[in-house]
Amino acid sequence: QVQLVESGGGLVQAGGSLRLSCAASGSIFSINVMGWHRQAPGKQREVVVTITNDGRINTRDSVRGRFTISRDNAKNTVYLQMNNLKPEDTAVYYCNADLTVADGRNFARRMFWGQGTQVTVSS
Repeated sequence: QVQLVESGGGLVQAGGSLRLSCAASGSIFSINVMGWHRQAPGKQREVVVTITNDGRINTRDSVRGRFTISRDNAKNTVYLQMNNLKPEDTAVYYCNADLTVADGRNFARRMFWGQGTQVTVSS
């Protein structure tokens, strides 16, 4: 059973900072890609930033220079440092992981989602 557990959301004033974390646990053979998505009220879920197993990072234009993704491979954990937050960053943030996991006697590549954590930025 694979789980992604997120933490770190909250309420912050514009210009403030928050740090999100996402820990993956379970029968994980390898982590291919991990990242963060977000969904604001009335809008579609969008990719914020991702990091591959070889360290390639893709960052959404609107958060580049303000948001930084990092990872701790030993802990199967990724972090999202969010600085200079803006009201338009308000959303539920979801951790996403593309993992190779044990599947009976074999391995399978599957996508997993965290439960989501609310980030609210007041103006």
